[in-house]
Amino acid sequence: MEVILLDVYVSMFGMRVRVALAEKGVQYEYREENLADRSPLLLQMNPIYKKIPVLIHNGNPVCESLVIVQYIDEVWKGDSPLLPSDPYQRARARFWVDFIDKKLFDAGRGIWTRKGQEQEAAKKEFIDALKLLEGELGDKPYFSGDTFGFLDLALISYYSWFDTYETCGSFSIEEHCPKLLPWAKRCMERESVSKSLADPKKVYEFVLMMKKKYGI
Repeated sequence: MEVILLDVYVSMFGMRVRVALAEKGVQYEYREENLADRSPLLLQMNPIYKKIPVLIHNGNPVCESLVIVQYIDEVWKGDSPLLPSDPYQRARARFWVDFIDKKLFDAGRGIWTRKGQEQEAAKKEFIDALKLLEGELGDKPYFSGDTFGFLDLALISYYSWFDTYETCGSFSIEEHCPKLLPWAKRCMERESVSKSLADPKKVYEFVLMMKKKYGI
């Protein structure tokens, strides 16, 4: 059985897949991509979007991080299910994960690519989204209750970027969402998470490089 992951180290979308594979104990070959010069394999395996991450399982490509995570959960069932077994809870988790990708990514990018009022608007949207997620978490250890799952996995990948957002936007996530940081630290106690997430310093270095490259 051959498993290859085409990825970029600082990508929050790639981190999700790495956490899912670690949760399931799947051995795989990691291949770092250069998005400025995409490999022929990436272009062959994801000709539609030409993006990472791409999971190649026995020669078959699976694209888009959330699709990949659900694929991993179905193929390697094991003892660590990522999605809830209850249909309603599964639908609820999918709803919030969709919310994360529609709200957090663009708002977060706006924090480090924009200035002035545009940056303030992005920051407000980012904080408002986190507050809604904090409300969904409530007083539970994890979003699904006592067990780490799909929604935790989808959000924790942004944790590596928190320092960058705070530095570029001059604000404190903990000040606005005090319950999210203990949750994040709880997730980081899991080896599958701590070994799969990018170093926040590397993320910030990447952002500085991108800002310089594009004159931001």
